[in-house]
Amino acid sequence: MLDTSQGEPPGPVPAAHTPAEEEPRGCLFALSQPPLMIFLGVIGVLLLSAAVHDLFLL
Repeated sequence: MLDTSQGEPPGPVPAAHTPAEEEPRGCLFALSQPPLMIFLGVIGVLLLSAAVHDLFLL
């Protein structure tokens, strides 16, 4: 919402919370999360079992 009050202008943002000083988090940070790795492992096992089933049992 737009603040239309006539009070004092807000002060500057503290330097510790500016986004320019934070390191960007990329793909390797995302892959280091255990729930994501468990999910990807389950999907990998399902794909591997489907491939083995198609190659050797059909």
